[in-house]
Amino acid sequence: MLEHVQLDQKTINRDLLDGVLGTPRWWLPTVIFLTIIVATGLGAFGYMMNKGLGVTGLNRPALWGFFLVNFVFWIGISHAGIMISAILRLTQAEWRRPVTRAAEVMTVFSLMAALHTPLFHVGRPWRDFWVFPYDFARGVWPNVRSPFVWDPSAVMTYLIGSSLFVFIALIPDLAVIRDRAQKVWVKRIYAGLCLGWRGTPRQWKLQAVAGILLSALVLPVFVSVHSIVSWDFAVLIGVEGWHSTIFAPYFIIGAIHSGVSAVAMLMALGVWMWKLDKYIRPDHFDAIARLLIVVATTWFFFFFLEWVFALYTLDTPDIVLRELQVFNWPYSALFMVFLITAFFIPVPMWLFKSVRRSAFWMLITTILVNIGMWLERFLIIIPSLVRRQHFTFDWGTYHPSLVEILIVAETFAFVALGMLLFSKFFPLIPLFDIKEGMTNRREFKIGRRTIPATVRE
Repeated sequence: MLEHVQLDQKTINRDLLDGVLGTPRWWLPTVIFLTIIVATGLGAFGYMMNKGLGVTGLNRPALWGFFLVNFVFWIGISHAGIMISAILRLTQAEWRRPVTRAAEVMTVFSLMAALHTPLFHVGRPWRDFWVFPYDFARGVWPNVRSPFVWDPSAVMTYLIGSSLFVFIALIPDLAVIRDRAQKVWVKRIYAGLCLGWRGTPRQWKLQAVAGILLSALVLPVFVSVHSIVSWDFAVLIGVEGWHSTIFAPYFIIGAIHSGVSAVAMLMALGVWMWKLDKYIRPDHFDAIARLLIVVATTWFFFFFLEWVFALYTLDTPDIVLRELQVFNWPYSALFMVFLITAFFIPVPMWLFKSVRRSAFWMLITTILVNIGMWLERFLIIIPSLVRRQHFTFDWGTYHPSLVEILIVAETFAFVALGMLLFSKFFPLIPLFDIKEGMTNRREFKIGRRTIPATVRE
């Protein structure tokens, strides 16, 4: 990083623990606002449980709606933590240091949001065993060939691995908070959480090895989770547009596109809300924008392939489905907004260095990407369902109700609230990682230029 700011450990502790040992003025009003949205969404869910699924827009033949769209979207966002933290940790990319924890924490809360969305979709959560989402009272037993059996297994494994990832990286920072806390009861809580950390060479070695091992072990889960989610669609050959062999890699690269964009959005918010501009520099935005250009271009290639596979066979149902998506209202308008926001606005803008290095423009473009990627999931699910019947008089449509909209808003508020609560009790930027980067930092004078470098063992 050419725009590196060398800081001592006392300054790092003061800056990064400011939100933990103190409270920003905007924090409490924002938390109250988000809590109201979460409570409203949960109230809508309670109303739906009392009245039944009839209060939603779900109806034959469109029996999947906003709930399942949201499920796929949040599973996709959760891939950010592994992409940013695990892969970049293994490749020893220096620019990952200020953003790894925010990405990992967002992974955990995104997975929680994704997990409780199917509970809303079921309508009767007290009869949903989740691990075995079948009604045993009617003698219906699990079909182990179904991806729905493996969905909860993969997602729960991913959640456990991501939570361990966050906790192991937190241990040295928890010890710093323990040592700096003024109140006795706060000191005791953090002393228990840091598991007796004293910073001995053996502890540092174990912590580093654990981080590398978790990075390597969680990568197969990273691939399997969204592959299994894609198979929820691909194996249902009765629904037009879903039975595609390219769905697994297409879903994975789409998840990385939306997830990494969400991390860039968090970086911009960190600079604006937590004043972390000394740690998240324009170089960091430039690096993640370059990564996003590659990811977005790869995603668009798979999107193009999906359309080629659908149209090349000249299968009449597939062609009619694509006509529905592109030419029929309201899907045509949503399709144009999806393409423009997910690719045609952000990627050309990222080609300009001034945009890549601007926190404001990175915030705007990444928000557009996630709007587009949410619409992509909607356009995959809904148009295929509304005309899945062979007879035209059985075709239907889907209009989300206010109940569904409130519940979807609840998931977004839940993730934002979780991130804010986490930031109050734990630092959003890993102190030990930043200090390690400062220690390994060297500058060499070559001719008239001073060249920054990182020294590793």
